[in-house]
Amino acid sequence: MALETVSVIGAGAWGTALAQAAAMAGRRVRLHGRSGDLASEVNQFHTNERHLPGQTLHPAITGFADCERVAEADFIILAVPAQASREAIIQAGADAFAGRPVILSAKGLEHETLLRQSEVLGQLAPQAQPYVLSGPSFAADVAAGRPTAVTLAGRDAEPLAAALAGPSFRPYAADDIVGVELAGSLKNVYALGCGAVEGADLGASARAAFLARAYAEMARLVEALGGSPATLTGLAGLGDLTLSCTSTQSRNYRTGLALGRGLPLEGIGLAEGVATAPVARDLARRLHIDAPLIEAVNLLLTGTTSISSIVAGLMARPLKRET
Repeated sequence: MALETVSVIGAGAWGTALAQAAAMAGRRVRLHGRSGDLASEVNQFHTNERHLPGQTLHPAITGFADCERVAEADFIILAVPAQASREAIIQAGADAFAGRPVILSAKGLEHETLLRQSEVLGQLAPQAQPYVLSGPSFAADVAAGRPTAVTLAGRDAEPLAAALAGPSFRPYAADDIVGVELAGSLKNVYALGCGAVEGADLGASARAAFLARAYAEMARLVEALGGSPATLTGLAGLGDLTLSCTSTQSRNYRTGLALGRGLPLEGIGLAEGVATAPVARDLARRLHIDAPLIEAVNLLLTGTTSISSIVAGLMARPLKRET
């Protein structure tokens, strides 16, 4: 199957960055958003100043104000926030996805259903071919052509990875959709916690301990849902977890910083981990998986429990062997 043209659904920072990466890899790109003004800006000025200020976009990117002509592409990248994926798929229509590779790039679990992104796609467009893109990557870096390596998971992912590989964007093919999806979703929750540790000035040792135990907790959840813990040693696991839990470029880490400093969640701004945290908690409880760090982050988000009390509770847990 030819993989020359791609439709990117979602013209935010991440969708635009992936459109840029695909264009730099030699693909013809259709960038689908909701705004006619944005589509005109992309087509006339090759910019998306609202989401990627100062960045010139590749001329191979064509902007569209809706999902019309999505089905004309050889493959599709879905790049809307996790909680908006269902609506975007319904709007485009199941036929647009049928028989085509669909790359899911949102990192989050759906509210109420607790579904992963590939499960949402499978429910609404069962004839689509699902792939998951995840790994340590910021939109500004990808769009600017800074070296970035990610994981692309799915059945026989090598041709699709090659179609997106460019001079600065390197996808590594993998098979473990479950592990890659969960790692991408859960790292946002843990980034909130790491940011809060830093914001509360608990010290570098505490942050390192949180990060290490987050990795162990994530592995329990991945294995319980049929993924491979080995996936967490790669870009989608350790790579993305480390980036999101240590960099102020991460919205989730910045949100955690603010919460750790005692600021209320209202007014801080949206971060994917805020939406994913209660879903991850409910999923862990349903599976009877011990996830004290996810529970702790949810306590922090309620705004009713101080971080000192949360940390005291974690430190008072029964001692046990590390492995």
